[in-house]
Amino acid sequence: MYDIVVVGGGPAGLTAAIYGVRANKKVLVLEAVACGGQIINTSKITNYPAAPDITGLEFGQTLQKQAEDLGVEIEFERVDNIVDNGNYKLVKTEDDQYRAKTVILACGTVPRKLSLDNEEKFTGFGISYCATCDGGFYKDKVVAVNGGGNSALHEALYLSSIAKRVFLTHRRDEFRGSADLVNKVKAKANIELVLGANIVALNGERKLESITISRGGETSELSLDGLFVSIGRIPNAKELIKGLTLDKDGYIDAGESCKTNIPGIFVAGDVRKKDVRQLVTATSDGAIAATQALHYVME
Repeated sequence: MYDIVVVGGGPAGLTAAIYGVRANKKVLVLEAVACGGQIINTSKITNYPAAPDITGLEFGQTLQKQAEDLGVEIEFERVDNIVDNGNYKLVKTEDDQYRAKTVILACGTVPRKLSLDNEEKFTGFGISYCATCDGGFYKDKVVAVNGGGNSALHEALYLSSIAKRVFLTHRRDEFRGSADLVNKVKAKANIELVLGANIVALNGERKLESITISRGGETSELSLDGLFVSIGRIPNAKELIKGLTLDKDGYIDAGESCKTNIPGIFVAGDVRKKDVRQLVTATSDGAIAATQALHYVME
């Protein structure tokens, strides 16, 4: 029996685990892919206190090592379902199941897709959702980034140091990202802005060769080697546990206490309904959720 099982090994989940194990509790983290969460896709972190110019990958690896050194158990398994049995929860994965007094949901989000024909076919063959992961395959080639938020701007800046040319396409005429990032993008000679444009088709035979965009009522084609989609995220909480209250967008409806509507179930990080989703707010959630879980265990 674990005192705390954390679902998700991103900054929120690992922070929660660190707080739990430091209180001398038995803590397990279940992570489906890789520790660090989506922050590992960030080329450089510049807004986290006392950690200037660290890469997202370095941050994630350091956080994982810190947790493991303190005694946190980490298993790489995807959680399929959680059953609330009152005084304990049963966390089921594909291969195993774990009993826990409390569960912290720090399961994050997944990339939002374009929902166009050929998207699945070309994923891994010209279409990617992570520039840090796949940018190296496009050295001196022509790529496009689709999106208008901070993530898309980061992706474009990162790729501008690798690719020969980067198209940055966005359906609006202005970016939603921060002004300093927008200015950096505009200062890059090899980044070309394609604003007020919607991608309407993905073209190619065995791999992506071009995209068709609709702009001002007219369509045109951009020939390129790769497309990086960065148009937002979708929360991972749907149907994870019966009776969990979600908002209209699928985020877990919980306040700053990180308590869900189910006793013994807590939430931390981007999957929680909130206004600001940043690295610093994820780690804050992790600390709060763990503290609340510890109170629950002691009670």
